[in-house]
Amino acid sequence: MAYRIAVIGGDGIGPEVTAEALKVVRAAGISFDTTSYDLGGARYLRDGEILSDATLNELRGFDAILLGAVGTPDVPPGIIERGLLLKMRFDLDLYVNLRPFVGTAPGQSEPHSFVVIRENTEGPYVGEGGVLRKGTPHEVATQGSVNTRMGAERAIRFAFELAVQRSQANPSHKPHVTLVHKTNVLTFSGDLWQRAFDAVAADYPKVGTAYNHVDAACIYFVQDPHRYDVIVTDNLFGDILTDLGGAVSGGIGLASSANLNPARTGPSMFEPVHGSAPDIVGTGKANPIAAILSAALMLDFLGEGDTATRIRSACASHSGTGSTTDIGSQIADAVAG
Repeated sequence: MAYRIAVIGGDGIGPEVTAEALKVVRAAGISFDTTSYDLGGARYLRDGEILSDATLNELRGFDAILLGAVGTPDVPPGIIERGLLLKMRFDLDLYVNLRPFVGTAPGQSEPHSFVVIRENTEGPYVGEGGVLRKGTPHEVATQGSVNTRMGAERAIRFAFELAVQRSQANPSHKPHVTLVHKTNVLTFSGDLWQRAFDAVAADYPKVGTAYNHVDAACIYFVQDPHRYDVIVTDNLFGDILTDLGGAVSGGIGLASSANLNPARTGPSMFEPVHGSAPDIVGTGKANPIAAILSAALMLDFLGEGDTATRIRSACASHSGTGSTTDIGSQIADAVAG
């Protein structure tokens, strides 16, 4: 039976790189049917549509969602991000943002491999807060961070399970989970996260643990990324750390991500981390490897792990040079052969 994949090509280079990702998945022998949705900045400028409840309900019926990139300079920041990306995360309960990082950091000789698990539905992104006396010298703005024990604990437990799975795939690898937060200053939310982490860790006595303040983690990402296996953190810190992770692992343009609903009560969404890059649309300069690796994460979640591994291996062996379609075709040939 073919998988049903919703495709949101989006804006800029999004449709170009998504097409190559689907080409590779098809070449790898996976049977799927796609339905395309015209969503993003260009659609919003055309008729004001961002993501209607009717479209969201349609998306619930798919096995997965593959997204290219959204955003255009003509749309003010925040409109598409909150109305499309955050709406999908919140309404589809995509509470785990998973980002793997494999590479060699600048100044390092040994490659690293670690994963960041970012809680994806809470923190400052829920929009709690407001403004008083806006535009006056006495303006006051507040932006709260909403953290629940359930939200923190389920992300933490996912991180521990992932560490166990990684060690099972590589028996010489010792499972380890690091909590990253700012408990010395954020004494309420940090305390909640630390207590939830300690409670979950007690269920996994064979998994090593550590804690880093987020500022220290930023240093370690650059100077000693090999210390990490699985990192778990909140929404805001995860947003920042994962971009840094991309920078020390070959560049943000090669970074993939998964927005997961582990309970599978709806589809999960997979997207490259790079932006829509409107300045290179149609030039063939867009590298589709991040989109292809995001499609591999999609296959992992759909239970096609062996195929996903073949795709990652083909991407790792590719030089990354060539036109958008050339890179896609060469990786497709590698996984088909």
